[in-house]
Amino acid sequence: MSEDEEFECFKPSLFEFLEELKENNDRDWFAQNKGRYESLVREPALAFVRAIRPMLWSISPHFRAEDRKQGGALMRVYRDVRFSKDKSPYKTNVGIHFRHKAGKDAHAPGFYFHMESGSVFVGAGSWAPPSDALRSIREHIEAEPEAWKGVIGAKAFAQTFELGGESLKRPPRGFDKDHPLIEDIKRKSFIATLNLTQRSVLEPGLPERVAEYFEGASGLVGFICEALDVEF
Repeated sequence: MSEDEEFECFKPSLFEFLEELKENNDRDWFAQNKGRYESLVREPALAFVRAIRPMLWSISPHFRAEDRKQGGALMRVYRDVRFSKDKSPYKTNVGIHFRHKAGKDAHAPGFYFHMESGSVFVGAGSWAPPSDALRSIREHIEAEPEAWKGVIGAKAFAQTFELGGESLKRPPRGFDKDHPLIEDIKRKSFIATLNLTQRSVLEPGLPERVAEYFEGASGLVGFICEALDVEF
């Protein structure tokens, strides 16, 4: 897909390729099919980034939406297997992360779009932030309980998204166990997700729909940015 083509949706061939990769997750197969990866997965994903960029920046101009083959919004296909028992070299999903410009990795606050066979979802927030950022978010919830309740109780958010991720079994050190929002303070991630159907990403107008979902989750991302003292 060339840069001047207008993006509307992904094609079934993207999921077909990911299914094949799941069954043939080795370097020889990928080397023989790298051209297919480029044309069926990477180029359409980069076109999606270009299409949604102006809509994302209308929500906030402080999030990276670069359509580079490496180091941009599209996450790399190569797995980090250094500390994993699973040594499969390739990811069998497409991850697109529009992270805050102040962040350096996948833990930065931002907006996320995920596709794999049998699992398509939109995400927003901060996944497994480092300890100092995590404490800042928890302290912000403790200090601004009404603002936090306003974020997660907003109609566009509450009727669409679900907060997920792991939580501590006990309150973190320094926080009152009887705080009315202690269950949220115990979260190890502040991430909201919305599951989509695989069919929905094959229908025209996908960037507009995903941007609308991002808008609905912008309160959460804005709250996290405020907690971390970065612009939104």
